[in-house]
Amino acid sequence: MLNRWSEEDAARAVDAHGPTWGEAVALRTYASRLLGREPALVLHGGGNASVKAPRRTVTGGEAAAIFVKASGFDMATIEPAGHPALDLGALLRLQALEALDDGAMVNEVRRALFDARGPNPSIETLVHAFLPAAFIDHTHADAILTLTNQRDGLAIVQDAFWDSAAVLPYVEPGFQLAKAAAAAAAAKPSARALVLMKHGLITWGTTARESYLLHVDLVTQAEQIAAARARRGATVTVTADAVSAAWDRLADVGPVLRGKLARPTGDADRPWDRVILQPIVTSGVLALLAREGAKDALVTPPLTTDHLIRTRSLPLWVEAPAWGDEAAFRARLGDAVDAYRRSYREYVERHRAGMPEGLGEFDPSPRVVLVPGLGAICAGRNAREAGIARDITAQTLETKARIASMGTYEGLQERELFQMEYRGVQHAKLARPAGFLDDRVAIVTGAAGAIGTGVATGLLEAGCHVVVTDLAGAALDSLAAELDAAFPGRAVGVPMDVTDAASVAEAFRFAARTWGGVDIAIVNAGIAHVAALTVMDVEAFRKLERVNVEGTLLVLAECGRHFARQQTGGDIVLVSTKNVFAPGARFGAYSATKAAAHQLARIASLEMADLDVRVNMVSPDAVFSHGARRSGLWAEVGPDRMKARGLDEAGLEEYYRSRNLLKARVTARHVANAVMYFATRQSPTTGATIPVDGGLPDATPR
Repeated sequence: MLNRWSEEDAARAVDAHGPTWGEAVALRTYASRLLGREPALVLHGGGNASVKAPRRTVTGGEAAAIFVKASGFDMATIEPAGHPALDLGALLRLQALEALDDGAMVNEVRRALFDARGPNPSIETLVHAFLPAAFIDHTHADAILTLTNQRDGLAIVQDAFWDSAAVLPYVEPGFQLAKAAAAAAAAKPSARALVLMKHGLITWGTTARESYLLHVDLVTQAEQIAAARARRGATVTVTADAVSAAWDRLADVGPVLRGKLARPTGDADRPWDRVILQPIVTSGVLALLAREGAKDALVTPPLTTDHLIRTRSLPLWVEAPAWGDEAAFRARLGDAVDAYRRSYREYVERHRAGMPEGLGEFDPSPRVVLVPGLGAICAGRNAREAGIARDITAQTLETKARIASMGTYEGLQERELFQMEYRGVQHAKLARPAGFLDDRVAIVTGAAGAIGTGVATGLLEAGCHVVVTDLAGAALDSLAAELDAAFPGRAVGVPMDVTDAASVAEAFRFAARTWGGVDIAIVNAGIAHVAALTVMDVEAFRKLERVNVEGTLLVLAECGRHFARQQTGGDIVLVSTKNVFAPGARFGAYSATKAAAHQLARIASLEMADLDVRVNMVSPDAVFSHGARRSGLWAEVGPDRMKARGLDEAGLEEYYRSRNLLKARVTARHVANAVMYFATRQSPTTGATIPVDGGLPDATPR
């Protein structure tokens, strides 16, 4: 492991944070970030660190304090405020107790905070308090776990670190671990570190640099020991073509897998709790899954209990059928998921007596699915959670592969796993507010225009994951970049030509490879043309017919096939127009083709109802722009309408505002609100149209 300490960077950290927080906390923050930026040490809120230093009190004096990383905070990006200060004396007095349950421990730790508004300190705060050193670092280093998580791991570790570290058999994190860690350190005064079996590494020092460098040294030593003990076994070669084939399979079966992992809710309007998928499809993972004995080596407990809340205690293994037979895959997958859920419920029943008050059984579905020939597929309530499970799984598979080359993997016992999985202080890390559409994926056609952008933004604000599509080019690229910056990890762009069936199918396959499938489709792509019937060019009409009618047909058809494969229902919203009900002169091509599209959507509502797919329409009028994005329709229509009425652009917008009953300026945001009514299933409605026009009596649906 590389030593990334820089005296220049450390000095800059002191210059930046020292005046407000003091030099010790500034260096604590710098060293915490160095550890947090190493995925082989910690992932997504794992690990913790502390420093003991004086803190000024409100009365002007100084008190002995300990600054500890807050629970769930990411060490890679942590700020000084992410190390809340606690009264060290108050915590040390707890060391005299023989026992302290979680509820009392959390209460006492929070009582010791100097700022009662501060975030919850780490579950291992007392470990840091009871060890006497000034700076303490704790990680779940892969190299350390490679040694500890073996059948003879204790002997290996004791032999490797006898002169530098005390070794502690597994103790459940919390008060008992704090007591045991302090006792182990005191029993071996020469120790500068603790190796926690099946848990991780703790180092300490009088300075941040000393503790950090020791951490790097011991992890490096563990890496070297693992490399020396590794046996060269049979290898499996996976070609680039095999990886490409796995991605193709994922596009085909991702919706099937996602549908099987969804859970029924009993709510007719929101019948499924869905998941978002994040895959690991690499040559390394495919080779690992293809190894002889892979199932026995990999369907084993996690490397550390810190991963339990993200990945469950065991992954699901699915033996792959002959690829290309979707029915066979669906049957095998369904049987495997059902068996996993039964097994999980039995596991809970075996330990129900130890269930903490206030906690019930969690979702029994797997969070990691291993499929030879496909890869490792990770699931979560949203892309963020699934991404955390993916990153942990990638590290876990790599570490278990190294262990398999050395000996036999051995994780924690089932009772120990249950105690940590069903532990309130751990699940506090998951207590984040969720959007109403947090577990949904939407695809928006014609997204680079004003209405498409407004609708995509509205969906993202509700927590949805959104695939924005349009013709390839700068407009789509810039929109995807803007949305990704505003909603990181939940907006992606892919070119789609709605007149090309292969392009439409590929966009849905892209969604399946990215997040597992699609739940909501916004059919918005359309073009306009201004010409009287007597002079209309037939080719111009056919161009509108291809986009507005055939494009709608192709998207609706792909939706139907996709929703049938996923089997969890879906929602389609067609962005129609007031011209369906009140056509305009010189606007015949647009009015006629949009009317045909509207009728196709109504037919889709009839044909897809038995799949629990609701198809509805919104009918806007006179949406000129959304921020800097202009309406393509009005770019085409506007000049003719301005000329006919002797108005400039501002005057034309005012004309359309004043002609509706409410004298309202209709915006893309209003259209998005109407779409959201249907997308969030506010009523059991299909085949309906919501006008978004400020009130135009002639355009009211009849």
